[in-house]
Amino acid sequence: MIVNKISVLIGGEAGAGITRSGFLFAKACLRGGLHVFGTNDYQSLIRGGHNFYIVRVDTEEIYSQADTIDLLLALNRETILLHKDKLVHGGGIVYDGEEIALNDEEMDRDDLKLYSVPLKRVVKELDGPLIMRNTVALGATVAILSYDLEILNAIVRDAFKPKVAELNLKAAKMGYDYAREHHAEESTYRLERTSLAGKRWIFLTGNEAVALGAIRAGCKFFAAYPMTPATPLLHFMAPLDREYNMIVLQAESEIAAINMTAGASFAGVRAMTATSGGGFCLMSEGLGMTAMTETPVVIMLAQRPGPSTGLPTYSGQGDLRFAIHASQGEFPRVVIAPGDVEECFYETMNAFNLAEKFQIPVLLITDKYLVESHGTAKLFDPNRIGIDRGLLLTADAYAGEEEYQRHKFTKNGVSPRATPGTRAAIVRTSADEHVESGYTTDDAELTTKMTDKRFKKLDALTKDLENYETTKLYGPRKADVTILGWGSTKGPIREAMKLLGKESPTINYLQIVYLNPFPVANVQKVLKSAKQTVVVENNKTSQLSSLIREYLLMTVDHEILKYNGRPFNPMELLQKIKEVL
Repeated sequence: MIVNKISVLIGGEAGAGITRSGFLFAKACLRGGLHVFGTNDYQSLIRGGHNFYIVRVDTEEIYSQADTIDLLLALNRETILLHKDKLVHGGGIVYDGEEIALNDEEMDRDDLKLYSVPLKRVVKELDGPLIMRNTVALGATVAILSYDLEILNAIVRDAFKPKVAELNLKAAKMGYDYAREHHAEESTYRLERTSLAGKRWIFLTGNEAVALGAIRAGCKFFAAYPMTPATPLLHFMAPLDREYNMIVLQAESEIAAINMTAGASFAGVRAMTATSGGGFCLMSEGLGMTAMTETPVVIMLAQRPGPSTGLPTYSGQGDLRFAIHASQGEFPRVVIAPGDVEECFYETMNAFNLAEKFQIPVLLITDKYLVESHGTAKLFDPNRIGIDRGLLLTADAYAGEEEYQRHKFTKNGVSPRATPGTRAAIVRTSADEHVESGYTTDDAELTTKMTDKRFKKLDALTKDLENYETTKLYGPRKADVTILGWGSTKGPIREAMKLLGKESPTINYLQIVYLNPFPVANVQKVLKSAKQTVVVENNKTSQLSSLIREYLLMTVDHEILKYNGRPFNPMELLQKIKEVL
């Protein structure tokens, strides 16, 4: 009997509530004191196609999905045929045997345990909508795993309004009772409460963590145009606008979103927008405007494979160079790549501070795998990072003894920032090159001087970033193999390191969190002691490798690249690491 270690895949067609089902099951496991990770896979379709959600459960802290599946919850025939070969030996399938007929030739496996549950019939008896089949399946799964139904019931009550919850509770109970009667003691797997049950853990996506970080950082304006996988950030923040005194709106386009965000920031509030690659293309001119006018903004770029529409509901890391170089001209910016939900929260707070402190655009570069997967985390500490609004003048701070100059030359390039309405200050700026007071100029000498002014910020910024965790090292300080990565590859890399265990060679992992300005000293220190180096990325051209060549004049030994829209699986990654060595 395998206790409290299982990987469950829930699959069906779009519109069948697959992600919601997986989330409810994962939350039930979390509430029982288990560590959970959940990730989804779906096609760009409203109805039809194939969707699935993988829930991994363990007593130890986990960072990604597993390579194999132990239990399959199949809401249609296609799910079984597509995923049966991913099931471990002796794995199980929960399905509706009255609706799905399986023959030996199709299955081609006699080691699997089949748990037939009349999902559709139960829903009909309750006179409920067909989508409730997933709740019946969850109830049956809880019984098959000998888990506590009341934990699932509590999650259902939290998730639905009372009338809907009551119907779902009945569905779960009927599925549970049927499985207890017909499939008792058949499962190889068992879930039990642990001593961590009742502890205050949270289970959320990267999008939700970014939203919470923005709210905690004092964001008062958020505008975006829907684009997968950044859309859930808009959906999460919109219902909270009145509670947190924010303006949250759906703009008519990405161009409008970036311009509205710039306008809100110019008016004096912390402002943010979010999009994916195609939308970021449209935002690039507005991005340049924020740089020229020295208007602080935060932009989340949630990557998906491209070019063009690419794979709109899948994941990739192909936009790194784009984020670093987007928009015409030259100007300083910060590019931050969080690697898990905790970093999504805290680095969003850092992004707002850096944007205002240096009056520059700051980009949070994420991807579909990170922002739409659910991760377990301890409660965030809202006081861990304070709010630093930089040289923002208040009405009392500016006496008006001299003419206010929005772009005043200073030692570090950062000018005192007043907002329209500040007493005795007329705030002028221009998206054209300008003089200190903000009036347009085409003077050659002033153009050079103003460009140098903006780039002076880079020296101050680089110095300031010494106080941030721009890189993180996992594993021993010295190792036979050093893995380098950024963003969402963090989870699979850490899982691969766990799988290696005490085997040789020893491995450490350098996560590069701040990619621009590039943390040269930190990376150089690790690479100098590395015996062999391996870059792991979800893109074709290994863009991190190119940054290492550019800034350190060093070449990594090996590159492990995956660019089919899917994240790395831990065992898959471990095997590739062993192959290159």
